[in-house]
Amino acid sequence: MKFAELAATSAAVAVTSARKAKVELLAKALRGLTPEEAEPGAAYLSGELRQRQTGVGWASLRDLPPPAPVATLTVAGVDRAAAEISQVAGAGSQARRRELVHRLFAAATGDEQGLLRGLFSGELRQGAAAGVLVEAVAWAAEVPVSAVRRALLLAGDLPRVARAALTGGAAALAGFSLRLGTPLAPMLASSAASPAEALAVTGAPASVDTKLDGIRVQVHADGDEVAVFSRSLDVITSRMPEVVTAVRELPVRRLVLDGEVLALDPQGRPRPFEQTASRAATRAGSPVRLTPYFFDVLHADGEDLLDAPLAQRLAALADVVPPQWQVSRTSAENAEQVGEALTAAVEAGQEGIVVKTLTAPYDAGRRGGAWVKVKPRHTLDLVVLAAEWGHGRRRGWLSNLHLGARDPDTGGFVMLGKTFKGMTDEMLRWQTQRFEELAAERTDWLVRVRPEQVVEIAIDGVQHSPRYPGGVTLRFARVVRYRDDKTAAEADTIGTVQALNRR
Repeated sequence: MKFAELAATSAAVAVTSARKAKVELLAKALRGLTPEEAEPGAAYLSGELRQRQTGVGWASLRDLPPPAPVATLTVAGVDRAAAEISQVAGAGSQARRRELVHRLFAAATGDEQGLLRGLFSGELRQGAAAGVLVEAVAWAAEVPVSAVRRALLLAGDLPRVARAALTGGAAALAGFSLRLGTPLAPMLASSAASPAEALAVTGAPASVDTKLDGIRVQVHADGDEVAVFSRSLDVITSRMPEVVTAVRELPVRRLVLDGEVLALDPQGRPRPFEQTASRAATRAGSPVRLTPYFFDVLHADGEDLLDAPLAQRLAALADVVPPQWQVSRTSAENAEQVGEALTAAVEAGQEGIVVKTLTAPYDAGRRGGAWVKVKPRHTLDLVVLAAEWGHGRRRGWLSNLHLGARDPDTGGFVMLGKTFKGMTDEMLRWQTQRFEELAAERTDWLVRVRPEQVVEIAIDGVQHSPRYPGGVTLRFARVVRYRDDKTAAEADTIGTVQALNRR
């Protein structure tokens, strides 16, 4: 299949609002893929590259060659090019990677370049969420949606499930099962603004876990063979010797655990998240040690527990994992008790809590109402320094905001990071007009603006970052509202942000 056909489908999906129409467009494209193209093609339609790490950042996507006049790229050819780019390493790798990126983009038409830019940047916004693509796969392969969903829960890899469905139908999907060594997409938590709101969703009584400020891991053990996977299902075993050692000491031979790892200071409190993340990104030998904390068990010595209620899984967890390696947990009958657990978690230096329904199974890969997280929300009034033109559904709108804090010593503003989250269509329209009015400098992908517009930003925290001049950046920043009642001179200072990081 020509890559241009997927680019056209992506563009059509981006401007289509009806879910059924999106599914039909995606299903038609999926049916046109060859067996070799099924996996990369499904990945592209979901807005991802099969290669999780390519080393291509925004700097590599600037100053690209002009579009090709004729579409010659194929889906398989793009997949091979992306694979070659992802494998570049060693001396001269930056120049070589740039050369390969330019070669790929030079062969792409304008529409194809738009899709490629979204795929490599990870910011393709076309409205084809996983749930929509699951339905499209089922439609294209003429199999029940439930069969595709179940296979996805067990495989944790939608492109691979799509290929199985498209090439082998229901029989191939039935072949997916929980297998030791093959990670599952983790169950996710939805969010609530308060303990009462969370408990209204989960019902009472509920289990209340401390939400650690760590790195999510899934651990598979088969005898002495232990594999550790990240939230994105990458193998990180070599970086987690402490986890491997701990799991080998447990009284079972075959096991699948869900949990987090955390770097602790000498007093036993969590170190700043960036220290945990930095340690988790390196191999053994770092002086910073990681401690595992598990909160769920999915398999224990031959018994699959995915479909068991949480209460049963917690009982099994208590049988196989000692208390020092379990997430702190309490039970709650009312919102006051949930609130007390939230206060205790935050005072201990953690992110917040996760309130869980005791009767719910482990819903792998889904974010439903069985788990609901509650975190204290911080907000900052910051100034917009620039905005990037959007891609996919946001094409033609200024989307990704560059955010700055006020520097009272210089009278200027210090860049803290970017966000494209929390914006409604109405907000996108308004800010595009507003930033065009404030434009001080334009490029093909960016509009720098006069630092006048204040925006209220919600964050989960602040962390150290050598990438930005203030030494800090924002965690999970999203737009709350624009503050036309405030001038830039009233925005929060870099000192305020740095103080949040120290806390």
